[in-house]
Order: sequence, then structure tokens, then C-alpha cells
Amino acid sequence: MQTVTQQQRRVIYAGSVQGVGFRYSTVRLARGFDVTGYVRNLADGRVELVAEGVPNELDAFLGELADELGSYIADTQAESVPATHEFEKFGIRF
Repeated sequence: MQTVTQQQRRVIYAGSVQGVGFRYSTVRLARGFDVTGYVRNLADGRVELVAEGVPNELDAFLGELADELGSYIADTQAESVPATHEFEKFGIRF
């Protein structure tokens, strides 16, 4: 049996993403997926999301986030790196 390697995705969202419940909605959505990591506001008005999991879970999570919150998002920058396994759950960082 082949083991699927976990990834870490770091996504920066720009647009009207602060002050609209973006972080809380992201945490609520994350509960439906096998992902860990965090979401936080950045000082420049963007939001940073770091999530770890197997690629298909990450794709599904980020896809649902885009479907639900896409009206607030003007731009997305994403990168994938190997998972660090440093997170126990998905939550908000302040």
C-alpha cells in the first residue's frame, strides 16, 4: 500500500478579507476536512492561511473556501512545500 505524503500549503488572500468573518469562516470550514494549521490577519490587510494534509484534502478544503468566500477575495498567492507536522489542529493565530 502506498502512503500519500502530506503537504503544507501557504496561501495569501488579498481583497476585502479582513473584518468580514473570513478567519472564523475558514476555521468552520476546516472542521469538515482532515487538515491542520492556522489562519491569521496580516498587518497589510491580507490574510495568511497555512494548512497541512494530504493533497486531495487540501484541494477540497481550499476549493470549498474559495466557493464560500470567493466574493471577498481579489487575489490569491499559493505555494506548496513538504508538511512540517507542527500543528495539532486548525485554528486562528493572532
